[in-house]
Amino acid sequence: MRFVDEAKIYIKSGDGGPGCVSFRREKYVPRGGPDGGDGGKGGDIVAVASRSHRTLLDMKFNQHHVARRGGPGEGSNRTGKSSEDVEIVVPVGTVIRDMETGELLADMIEDGQRVVLARGGIGGKGNARFKTATNQAPRYAQDGLPGEEKTVSLELKLIADVGIVGLPNVGKSTLIARISAARPKIADYPFTTLKPNLGVVRLGDRQTFVVADIPGLIEGAHQGAGLGTKFLRHIERTSILLHIIDISKEPFTGAWNDFETINSELASFSPAVREKPQIVAISKIDLTSTRERLDETAAFFREKGIRIFPVSAATGEGIRELLQEIGKRLDDYSRAQTEG
Repeated sequence: MRFVDEAKIYIKSGDGGPGCVSFRREKYVPRGGPDGGDGGKGGDIVAVASRSHRTLLDMKFNQHHVARRGGPGEGSNRTGKSSEDVEIVVPVGTVIRDMETGELLADMIEDGQRVVLARGGIGGKGNARFKTATNQAPRYAQDGLPGEEKTVSLELKLIADVGIVGLPNVGKSTLIARISAARPKIADYPFTTLKPNLGVVRLGDRQTFVVADIPGLIEGAHQGAGLGTKFLRHIERTSILLHIIDISKEPFTGAWNDFETINSELASFSPAVREKPQIVAISKIDLTSTRERLDETAAFFREKGIRIFPVSAATGEGIRELLQEIGKRLDDYSRAQTEG
């Protein structure tokens, strides 16, 4: 399935139905009065969040969503039938904006959440509504009010507890495959990961959390380099970041340099993202080149006040300690949010 996290659609709610002009015509009722009913309400356009939807792919192939107009009023004071609403099902985490004004229409963060994006027009009044002491036989009725129409943008921001960041090929996908049931594509070339991967991690009997592998970060990403800003938005909803660094590569440019490169991109994209709590892990410690540089790298980071977690997704070494630290940080984050 293609991962699609942006879409643009046109929506139009239903117009209200017209009111009716009608007069009672009954035997033995010589002066039947007006009895035209009101028109029915037009259908709304409603966004519905669903965890069963993972992408916005459906919106790419169905870009027009139009509700029916309300039914016309009828004689005998019968109100026209209101039209059914049109539901647009989107993944949890979708942000919906009016493309003309930029107004935030909805932030779909809960499964089953419903938000009316465009309200249907109210039905027009029938002629029975206009009868007065001085106007016993009104021969007019109202048209229904028009429905709302607009073009909206849909932007999916994955909801995960932990965002895994780092330069290409540092082992993000391999790690998420090790600690969860996710099976991302893994290969030894830049930008193997072309879509975010989500995995659910179980820590002990009670605690679980969701991790997201965020692809495409390189120097200049916030300006469009590499995969650009295509996936940076998915970091915004995470609670903490897991920053993975690979020190096995040749030529070796320095772990701190790689660390600063990614953090500079995060800060340029959003200062709030840069301020998120980070856990730093050194990957591929099963390799000789990593082992040779590990002590020096750990000491340098320690001087900066940062503890690093050496791990090997291939052998599982250090994975348990890393997951326990993630669990502890998530607990701390939840408490801070509750107290704050």
